[in-house]
Amino acid sequence: MANEALPYNPISRFYRDTFNTKVYKISVSVAETCPNREGLKGMQTCNFCDQWGSAAYKQNLEKPLSQQIEEVREVLRRKRGADKFLVYFQAYTTTFARVSKLREQFELALSYPDVVGIVVGTRPDCISQSFIETCNEMAERGFMAVEFGVQSFDNDILKWMRRGHTAEQSLRAIQQISAKCPKVNLGIHLIFGCPGETDQMIIETALRINDLPLQNVKLHHMHVLKDTPLAEEYARGEFVPVEQEEYFRRCTLFLQHLREDIAVHRLSALSSRWDELVAPAWSTYKMETYQKQIEFMKTRGAFQGQLVGARA
Repeated sequence: MANEALPYNPISRFYRDTFNTKVYKISVSVAETCPNREGLKGMQTCNFCDQWGSAAYKQNLEKPLSQQIEEVREVLRRKRGADKFLVYFQAYTTTFARVSKLREQFELALSYPDVVGIVVGTRPDCISQSFIETCNEMAERGFMAVEFGVQSFDNDILKWMRRGHTAEQSLRAIQQISAKCPKVNLGIHLIFGCPGETDQMIIETALRINDLPLQNVKLHHMHVLKDTPLAEEYARGEFVPVEQEEYFRRCTLFLQHLREDIAVHRLSALSSRWDELVAPAWSTYKMETYQKQIEFMKTRGAFQGQLVGARA
């Protein structure tokens, strides 16, 4: 794959091509809950999700949106020399809130002249017509991205995760946004390292993505946080986290079968709340894990898209 020294297509390259400069994400937390936590339709909290959802910093939940944007922006400016930003609405299920409120939050984010776009993380079963209309409106004014927490296309794994949605719902949501919001950049999140996962399932996941109207994917490994249902399973010996090298192998297998034009946000999960991590320990080491993962692929001559078309 022709991408300088990296054996995969990083999202940073897509951002550089799109904005003609490097951009940085400002992760904000505005959603207070999600369908699982509300117990809608008999749902339960996802087995891997702690009390903060996917919030990068739990204290953000108590701050106004403007304060979150300005504080993170200043840190990125000082440490990275950043001057262009995407505001990433990350924690819990952003689109579970009233769309009128969500629209106000988008407007606030775009009011900053150095904010070049919006990224929204949500679930595939929380898409309304009003949200679609809002996405289209924002996409006419600038960069607009939606990232679905699909996590898996296997219904047995989704049931084990207690996600409360099916693979079929994920596929419908992807097609719906693609058809009705053609200017929206669309991506999904996946988690590898779950019970019952096989190499064939990983390959089929890549092949399925290749046939979907997706522009990017974000990869994670299943890790255990304190005070979660998964932590209880781990304590009882019912869940064994994937070892680092085995995860690298599975991730590599996925990338080899993934179209080379699909951008990749990250290759593995990071437990930023290290004091809440139960296992595996390697989840806390961002750069070390990343460097090992790249080396794993390079030493094997593996790269994204390498085996696309190799299997019927």
